[in-house]
Amino acid sequence: MKWVGGKTRLLPEIAARMPRSYGRYFEPFCGGAALFFSMAPRTAVIADRNADLVATYRAVAIDVEGVIRRLAIHREAHGEKHYYATRARWNDAHVVWSPLDRAAAFIYLNRTCYNGLWRVNRSGGYNVPMGRYKNPPICDAEGLRAASRALARATILCADYRAAVADARAGDLVYFDPPYDPVTTTSNFVSYTADAFSRDDQATLATTAHELADRGVAVVLSNSDTPFIRSLYRGLRIDRVRCARAINSVAEKRGEVDEVIVMGGFTPRAARRTVSRARTAR
Repeated sequence: MKWVGGKTRLLPEIAARMPRSYGRYFEPFCGGAALFFSMAPRTAVIADRNADLVATYRAVAIDVEGVIRRLAIHREAHGEKHYYATRARWNDAHVVWSPLDRAAAFIYLNRTCYNGLWRVNRSGGYNVPMGRYKNPPICDAEGLRAASRALARATILCADYRAAVADARAGDLVYFDPPYDPVTTTSNFVSYTADAFSRDDQATLATTAHELADRGVAVVLSNSDTPFIRSLYRGLRIDRVRCARAINSVAEKRGEVDEVIVMGGFTPRAARRTVSRARTAR
């Protein structure tokens, strides 16, 4: 999946700070799940509040060949007319979908919309325009089969992050990738569902992270490098890293920004020398 806030660009920085060994892997804000697919853990619990995303992952885990067949049809029909007809059908509450048809439509819209931006209005309607791609990768059959193998080993939940990590025990690993704290008053896109993630939510998440770390659960978390976030995670290790900004309405502003990786509940190994521009700030 393409996903705003996806961690593909930050994977080397995060991987360099992971514990060498752990029990179960938990990713409560999975989104595009780039780290999960990269690590391919033997046992995992992944979760998200986006019910359509979760249903898509479940469909790919259960019947990937059925999803591939349906995506091939979307690939052949792709164009402006097909995109907007699919979007309209997606938003029509009277349409009855099979799980495989719904999953294929979700992937199709995600791969062909503007910048992979899954955005809904307050009524829950998907409202992103079609992207300007010459040949979007609508049906990556081998990638989907690899994703299916990883997802088949995971418990996939549509749940709040607190419910998702309720069973985490000492020695397990939890990676939190919540909607980021806005760096400015205008960079406030933090919702992929009709719900927002407020600063009160950030504070509650931080409390959960501290409690897990105190129990010996390895916790790794990504967020914006803001004074507010630093104050929430005081007492844990905080590394500042640089990451390319993928989404901005002005192309020239899609440069690098400061983010933080927070670690607790384990002794982080030193970042590999190949990881660039990582500066420790406690």
